[in-house]
Amino acid sequence: MSSVPSNTAPALDENQLIAERRDKLKALRERQARGLGVAFPNDFKPTHHAGELHERYGATQAAVLEAQPVAVSVAGRMMLKRVMGKASFATLQDGSLGETAGRIQLYVTRDGVGEDAYAEFKRLDLGDILGAEGTLMKTKTGELSIKVTRLRLLTKSLRPMPDKFHGMQDQETKYRQRYVDLMTDDAARRRFVARSQAIASIRAFMVAHGFLEVETPMLHPIPGGANAKPFVTHHNALDQDMFLRIAPELYLKRLVVGGFERVFEINRSFRNEGISVRHNPEFTMMEFYAAYWNYRDLMDYTEQLLRDAVLKATGALQLSYGGRAVDLSAPFARMTIREAIVAHTDAGDHVDDAAWLIQALKKLGLKEDQDHLSKRTLASLQVLYFEEAVESQLWQPTFIMEHPTEISPLARANDERPEVTERFELYITGREMANGFSELNDAEDQAARFAAQVAAKDAGDEEAMYFDHDFVRALEYGLPPTGGCGIGMDRLMMLLTDSASIRDVILFPALRREQ
Repeated sequence: MSSVPSNTAPALDENQLIAERRDKLKALRERQARGLGVAFPNDFKPTHHAGELHERYGATQAAVLEAQPVAVSVAGRMMLKRVMGKASFATLQDGSLGETAGRIQLYVTRDGVGEDAYAEFKRLDLGDILGAEGTLMKTKTGELSIKVTRLRLLTKSLRPMPDKFHGMQDQETKYRQRYVDLMTDDAARRRFVARSQAIASIRAFMVAHGFLEVETPMLHPIPGGANAKPFVTHHNALDQDMFLRIAPELYLKRLVVGGFERVFEINRSFRNEGISVRHNPEFTMMEFYAAYWNYRDLMDYTEQLLRDAVLKATGALQLSYGGRAVDLSAPFARMTIREAIVAHTDAGDHVDDAAWLIQALKKLGLKEDQDHLSKRTLASLQVLYFEEAVESQLWQPTFIMEHPTEISPLARANDERPEVTERFELYITGREMANGFSELNDAEDQAARFAAQVAAKDAGDEEAMYFDHDFVRALEYGLPPTGGCGIGMDRLMMLLTDSASIRDVILFPALRREQ
């Protein structure tokens, strides 16, 4: 018989620990059957949190706490435990944060809680959720603690937590078991609290500037609002295929037609495309639309919005991302695609030479077929070259403007140069953060653009748009001159929290199903 490989030993140890914990829970259930308590009580109501106790009493002298006892009750997960004869210490972690990461020390003694309760305490495991009542005190080392007079087990933890000194080491496990990541990694908890606070500040900024928050459908009969491959599902009652939203754009512009002059939506959108450190198939974005604005108004406002969000979330406009400085205090740079190529490459006058651009793209490793490349317009080749050679260099905030009309089917064409649109993309740390433009409000032009997209789809472009007859009908009623912008919330949160991967700022990112 072959021996068990050594690398399976931790799993066996964990199984043994789980079995021991299940035996303890079984004993609790048996006590409940005899009327001696409840295995999972739900009547404990904590009156305090660790964070507020440290903030309020952290600087209070021990003698003051002893002379003027402060009664408290807290609840949380036991993260540390030190048993020392008749007196022991434990660390409880609750949902508060602050400098102490929501942790407070419990001082548990046999005299304080009674001999039976103290014996029960010694049998508790790390990860158990406890309720504790007592009075505040300071230890000899000056640590704020609770001298426990009553301790209750509220929830028995059946699985052992990761090693307290190393936590979860496997990154995919951290994503897959985010609940464990959050309970053991203070930085992860702070990151998601920061995300929530930043989105709340953005919402408040929008409302303060007269925007109405709305909700639009996530199930679309026709995917639209972006060039992307959609997820397809089937609605049984209607007996028709539906598409998960790739963008809320067309519905939001319908609302502007209806008379809501400023609208926004912080939404979940879905694109059936690749997964990477920058892309998750399910993501959060905000789109907003304002009547009587153009793309320059949008750039001004987007700059103000991001600066406000960054300042409120981090307290500063000079950030560090991946060890490099990012300055949001200075005015954001603005340049056209052509100007960006000239500024950041050695293309020079070749920027207007289609043959040179094709050869340069090949040198950069672009695998597109030669015949297909040769059929592209000069503007299209410039966009490809920009994406391959320039985009990653745009570290400081930069608006890239005037994208070709052929790749911007929903944007208004420039009146003086109809081959380009009144469109911009905002780049920070080499990544696109926002996309906005003066909206196309000419119903007949929009119909022609949709028809061109349909032709592209028929030719094999899976990301080309469908013809949305109802949207054209809405435009025929009249859309006022309007500007609209979409901001990727996940990528913005990566910047604010100095996170290398989009998965670090999404609580439950898309992963392959466990086998």
